[in-house]
Amino acid sequence: MDEKQSKNLNQYLTFTLDKELYAMDIAKVREVLEYTDITRVPRTPEFLRGVINVRGRAVPVVDMRLKFGLSRTEQTVNTCIIITEVDVDGESTVLGALADSVREVFDLGPDQIEPAPRLGTRIKTEFIEGMGKQGDEFIIILNIDKIFSADELSVVLGVGEEETKVA
Repeated sequence: MDEKQSKNLNQYLTFTLDKELYAMDIAKVREVLEYTDITRVPRTPEFLRGVINVRGRAVPVVDMRLKFGLSRTEQTVNTCIIITEVDVDGESTVLGALADSVREVFDLGPDQIEPAPRLGTRIKTEFIEGMGKQGDEFIIILNIDKIFSADELSVVLGVGEEETKVA
């Protein structure tokens, strides 16, 4: 691989949700934490599991399985929380993404990523950046900034701010 090709590679963190492989740009990932107790916040959407304490700061935790219409994430030895930075409408916030397990960080070049499949007009796929391939497995590459609507993120942001005031 020459220098030009290696500069075009992007690094992705892969993780699983219900036996499917997903990835997000490593530049959006701050850290990966083992599962810890999550404090439930009343009157929030079901996908918002609550908040955790990350170095004295309340960080909202989103159950990615629920967000994608799957069953609730069950705690196992592999369950983890990916601490990520999300930008919506120029606003940046830190949140935790609950995943079944984290696999690895790997490189993909633009030529290894196919566009997101068109699934009709009723299914929103704008949060899928593309489809990567690793061996025989497809990897759904997510654009973490487009998973949440501005309204959903304002609820998530509000929860983090309220918990910080209480703490």
